[in-house]
Amino acid sequence: MFRRRDRIVWSVMAVLLLLMGIVIGSRMPAVRAGPTATPTPRPLSTRADIATALQEQLVAIYEKAGPSVVHIRNQRTVVDFFGQIIPQGGTGTGFVYDVQGHIVTNYHVVEGARALDVTLADGRTFSASLVGSDPVNDLAVIRIRTNEPLPPPLPLADSAQLRVGQIVLAIGNPFGLEQTLTMGIVSALGRVIQSPENNRFIGEVIQTDAAINPGNSGGPLLDLQGRVIGVNTQIISPSGASAGIGFAVSANTVARVVPVLIARGAYPHPWLGVQVVELNPQLTALLEQAGMKVPVTRGLLILETVTNGPAARAGLRAPDRVVRVGNSRVPVGGDIIVRINDTPVSTFQDLTVYLETKTRSGETVTVTVVRDGKEQAIRVRLGTQPR
Repeated sequence: MFRRRDRIVWSVMAVLLLLMGIVIGSRMPAVRAGPTATPTPRPLSTRADIATALQEQLVAIYEKAGPSVVHIRNQRTVVDFFGQIIPQGGTGTGFVYDVQGHIVTNYHVVEGARALDVTLADGRTFSASLVGSDPVNDLAVIRIRTNEPLPPPLPLADSAQLRVGQIVLAIGNPFGLEQTLTMGIVSALGRVIQSPENNRFIGEVIQTDAAINPGNSGGPLLDLQGRVIGVNTQIISPSGASAGIGFAVSANTVARVVPVLIARGAYPHPWLGVQVVELNPQLTALLEQAGMKVPVTRGLLILETVTNGPAARAGLRAPDRVVRVGNSRVPVGGDIIVRINDTPVSTFQDLTVYLETKTRSGETVTVTVVRDGKEQAIRVRLGTQPR
């Protein structure tokens, strides 16, 4: 009986204490929470204002840049299986580069053109002529000649200042649908992609998830100031449509190449004048079995120097003998290129991208090679890639 009464007393006391806590808690002043507390949500109007401001900025960029983006129609002929000439057409995009009527686009947009027509955003159509092209960087310049007023040129940005995550806009003519605007971000920088010219690469490429589709090629990729940061050129897609992986030739490549195309019609690509093969464990083992000292694991073995080419004139060495190792014939005695200036190179892609983006035809570079097991620096005056 005593134990039961004690349990009743303690239960009543617990209820009273609970009620007292609730009353006291309701009368206490509010205390600001510490750092781990959930932050007070922003007022909806603040977020709405930000969204509205961004929206107005996108509209303003489109309205300002859109008139300078053009639709290009390429009329060309191809030869079919039976040798008959068949007319064929293609479309792409370009943008006004200067007040002289020069328009920048991709090389593959105008490749093989028999005639080029350019339609402006206001519906006017003009014939255009090819001024210059650069298949290596997939760039071309065409020109409209008219006394009529043309839209203003689009300014180029310094693409070296880009950062991953920046908002970007693409204007183009996907699937022939003119003046289409898409938005995304810079997904990656410094990509290297295959060039339209065989065995060549385009460096300094911008990757974006802004929707790019067939017909967008040659159109501008813009920043939020309406400046061109790149020229849309390729996509990766199993279906042939946008899969969120698009590439643009950087504005700095445009700034380097386009003025030369306007002045000379072609861009002189720096040339070392060598044929090389990449070192790998199997090749290294064969070379060492053939009696050649190979103290490096990465580099480019010179297989041939072009007669009277830059490398040959500078004294770079190709193999001077062939040694049989088992069933293999191993070229021995050639230099192994390990650096250009202070930049390591271990693949053909490394070599071509460095020469293309960091040097000029006629410039002298320092080529570091491994010869007879020791490093040696050799000065080479670069030539111009034969066309």
